[in-house]
Amino acid sequence: MRIRLADDRRVRLVRALKAFFDDNFDEPLSDFRANELLDFIVAELGPVVYNQGVQDARGYVLKKLEDLEGEVYEPERPGR
Repeated sequence: MRIRLADDRRVRLVRALKAFFDDNFDEPLSDFRANELLDFIVAELGPVVYNQGVQDARGYVLKKLEDLEGEVYEPERPGR
């Protein structure tokens, strides 16, 4: 799966990377390098973070489904 960032999101992320480098490193980050770094981060970390999010959501939904009967169960009266 290839993660495609919307143009406006890419611009914001490149800007954030450049600001981070300006604040934390002695060497500024050019637009070209910031875009390359963003592509690397998205390619390497994107699937890992995405998969973790899917697993977290799956676990949350399964936990809620396990408790579904306890949440919505209505006792029946015998003989009716």
